[in-house]
Amino acid sequence: MYLKKISQIKNSNKNLKPINSTAILILENGTYFKGFGLGYEGTATGEVCFNTSITGYQEIISDPSYAEQIINFTFPHVGNAGSNKEDNESDKIWTKGVILNSEITDPSNYRSLKNLDLWLVKNKIIGITGLDTRSLTNFIRDKGAPKGTISFSKKGIFNIKQLISSTIKWNGLKNLDLAHKVSTKKNYMWAGFKTWEKNSGYSINKRNTLHVVAIDYGIKKNILRYFSNFNCKVTIVSCKTSAQEILKLKPSGIFLSNGPGDPSATGKYAIDIVKELVKNNLPIFGICLGHQILALALGARTKKMKLGHRGANHPVKNLIKNNVEITSQNHGFEIVEKSLPKNIEISHRSLFDNCIEGIKLKNKPVFSVQYHPESNPGPQDSVYLFQEFINNMKKNAKKKRS
Repeated sequence: MYLKKISQIKNSNKNLKPINSTAILILENGTYFKGFGLGYEGTATGEVCFNTSITGYQEIISDPSYAEQIINFTFPHVGNAGSNKEDNESDKIWTKGVILNSEITDPSNYRSLKNLDLWLVKNKIIGITGLDTRSLTNFIRDKGAPKGTISFSKKGIFNIKQLISSTIKWNGLKNLDLAHKVSTKKNYMWAGFKTWEKNSGYSINKRNTLHVVAIDYGIKKNILRYFSNFNCKVTIVSCKTSAQEILKLKPSGIFLSNGPGDPSATGKYAIDIVKELVKNNLPIFGICLGHQILALALGARTKKMKLGHRGANHPVKNLIKNNVEITSQNHGFEIVEKSLPKNIEISHRSLFDNCIEGIKLKNKPVFSVQYHPESNPGPQDSVYLFQEFINNMKKNAKKKRS
């Protein structure tokens, strides 16, 4: 790993040919790291963040919530389990790039079908390895997630000045609506696959006692699998689908999915939709971006965090049950606590920085959490939230019949 400032580079108008390196990561302040390229050969710009998970890299990279982001993995041994056809969280990969400490080793896992390097090539993800990822993580921790450009060229030739210029010109995630980009373009019905089991893989649920309409802001497949576990039929609709169209589907409840980008930008069209759905007294459950959109629809505000939460080991306190959950997280925006209306109760808080991790309406079956209870990857401490949503839908259906 090499770390320099642009002020130290002479003749920056000329191409730089680093010795033995085939990739470079440049941050917006001119700091750059040299390393070795892997995956897709090319150049991409995005927000550089870090993830502290020690497993589940395929699920992390394929999470649509990482759109326009470059992931720095703090765990050094990424790629050691290879890749497979079953662990993708979306059909298209939206992540801009990956940063690894160590070279990818030969995979050692009975499920592996392809080396991670080849999987990255197939999905056009640019990677760089051989960096001091601890140093980069400390930089992000102290300064916040910077804009950055990752470039891989087998020739090892890079135009530093041009790469820094394109990094600075990129507007960043603030005020950027990405939900419409990653959302489904056509409404569809989930195939009914349940969560993965070691002996049987993905079995199909054939019992549909409840109907969930999921608004897709960048939904992960394991969320849909959990709904199948609880005998739900799931219709996935585009993030811009009107409340009237959603209500025509006669849902038992509404799910607001995870997703990327600035919630206030997505809220320009999403807030009115969710407001109308709340008025109809249907049970609503939100995760991640869906949690933030719900808060905006209820009258709160959101803001960009200096340091987001990304990893599968984040402690969260459940203020209602008075216990602690270890959670999986991926977000860079949060609810502004002072903006919360009086009819909203805070249900969960982060034990890292005390930010809001869950809310619920006091007078309606409406709640949301900032983290990812579908646990892919991550611990399964929070799966009970799906059961709470199911219970709300059953109570609401019973109320309608009586």
